Amino acid sequence: MRDILKTLENEHGQLRTLFAAINATTDRAEKKRADLLEKIEAVLVPHAKWEELVFYPAYAERASHDQLLLHAEAIQEHRAVELTVLPDLHASAKNTRQFAGSVKVLSEFITHHADEEEDEMFKAARTLFSPEELADLDEQYEEWKASPAASAVTFHAKAKTAIKSALRNPTAPG
Repeated sequence: MRDILKTLENEHGQLRTLFAAINATTDRAEKKRADLLEKIEAVLVPHAKWEELVFYPAYAERASHDQLLLHAEAIQEHRAVELTVLPDLHASAKNTRQFAGSVKVLSEFITHHADEEEDEMFKAARTLFSPEELADLDEQYEEWKASPAASAVTFHAKAKTAIKSALRNPTAPG
């Protein structure tokens, strides 16, 4: 049976693998870093936006007070990545230690976030949603990722990151 929590965990695994690869690069590997960052964002941005638009609100409707704290923390972690970490990363040239440091911060942040989601929030979600509901959410996610709405949301998020990055470092390559 389909399961949104397993799908999201699989994407967390993809991100961990991509972060390991990008963290292993040297400053001379500009193209590889750019390619890996593009792959990271291709998984990360739609994943985070769907959680914010669909999964987190559904979770919050059913959550206890303590579970709502997990919800609030997850939202703040998403905001920190979107508003600070990604723009700082894009404001750095790919062949610099600044870029490597920003990637390391992003990877640690996302790994911490994914670990907490899997260990706490998803564990709680298993008690809040039936297997059928988790399967339905998984189908909705798959359909959403292929939709024009997902493309628009992803484009908008990337545009915001580019603008914030340009404001931080107008000479940065993106």
